[in-house]
Amino acid sequence: MAMTENKGFLKTWKDDRGFGFIKPEDGSQDVFIHISALKGMRRRPFRGDTIYYQTEQDGEGKIKAINARIDGVEYFEDEQQQHSKSWRWVVAAALGLVSAAAAAFLSLQA
Repeated sequence: MAMTENKGFLKTWKDDRGFGFIKPEDGSQDVFIHISALKGMRRRPFRGDTIYYQTEQDGEGKIKAINARIDGVEYFEDEQQQHSKSWRWVVAAALGLVSAAAAAFLSLQA
């Protein structure tokens, strides 16, 4: 079952605590949002940002935002993945050099 994407604006935001409240576009009750719902965004949110989000009910029956994104702000996941692949290549090359050096050393000892 597909989840509905909602739209609203960030009514309040406490950056030091990493949470705030979204005022839904449809005028319904404010929705709690935690910074963890905005994974991969290039920047933290500001009051007044347009937020697209889905909702779920927490253990206490309160509605919270999940899978949220800030309108007009790019994700940084692709950049992180590229860096991750670069580091894997560097580590693999270094291990190859170490292995070759160890093999050469051992062959000279024999």
